[in-house]
Amino acid sequence: MLERSSTGTPNWLSTLWRAINLRTIFLYLVLGGASVFFLFPMVWMGGTSLKSIEEVGQPQLNLIPANPQWSNYAKLFGDDAFYRAFGNSIFVTTLVLLGTVTSVTLVSFAFSRLQWKGRNVVFAMMMGTLMLPVQATLVPQYVLFYNLGWIRTFNPITIPGYFAGGAALIFLLRQFMLGIPKELDEAAMIDGANPLQVWWHIILPLSRPAIATITVFLFVGQWNSLVQPLLYLQRSDLFTMPIYVAQKMNLQESPLPWQDVMAASVVFIIPVLVVFLLTQRYFIQGITLTGSKEG
Repeated sequence: MLERSSTGTPNWLSTLWRAINLRTIFLYLVLGGASVFFLFPMVWMGGTSLKSIEEVGQPQLNLIPANPQWSNYAKLFGDDAFYRAFGNSIFVTTLVLLGTVTSVTLVSFAFSRLQWKGRNVVFAMMMGTLMLPVQATLVPQYVLFYNLGWIRTFNPITIPGYFAGGAALIFLLRQFMLGIPKELDEAAMIDGANPLQVWWHIILPLSRPAIATITVFLFVGQWNSLVQPLLYLQRSDLFTMPIYVAQKMNLQESPLPWQDVMAASVVFIIPVLVVFLLTQRYFIQGITLTGSKEG
């Protein structure tokens, strides 16, 4: 007969339950510690944005300012250049997302669902572009855009996205689409649907997790982009938020106004947090499912 505890539960079951509880507690402790570790920079940034210039220069680390300086944000919101840069970033990022997501989904659909001669060769050539460093293409791209007369405009940043730039994004979305049963395509074509209708009515709705994933990647990459706007815009009225934040680090001013830099940075990361929170469920689902597909 099985031994039982004072509560009437078998001893082995009680031992197992205690082991599970200890494992769960340990897991939550590890996750909580990791959360504190990753949230520390954000807390430090928020605290620094509310400090005075004297507190910023103190050698000891104080996360919470003794006397919060909300005037740092008042000065930021009173700067017309801030609203112009913020609006430029939203405008550029929206156009890049619209063009890139649309073109990438079309190209991924062609690589995963359509049969055409030379498909694998073209796909291999596209994947080969991942071995080319971004720095190696800066000068040729600049010469091309200069000859087109696009310098000091948004064109060099927004228009290339409409031609399916980003082999890694195409690969990610293609892998997801390969896992969708092709019987759905065949059934739709039997009903008279053409490839574009299959793409729009069947593949896109089923690929929402993967599309959300590449949208987050694109948004974060473009929102934080500094090199391209710095190279091509060259006009203060076209500057985006990364350039605006970089300009806050006035090297000719001593000490550096870190409280102003951090105030601008706090406002700068809010759209990224909002986008991630809105797409979090699809983003995590897309990462999980895409990683389990076999192409």
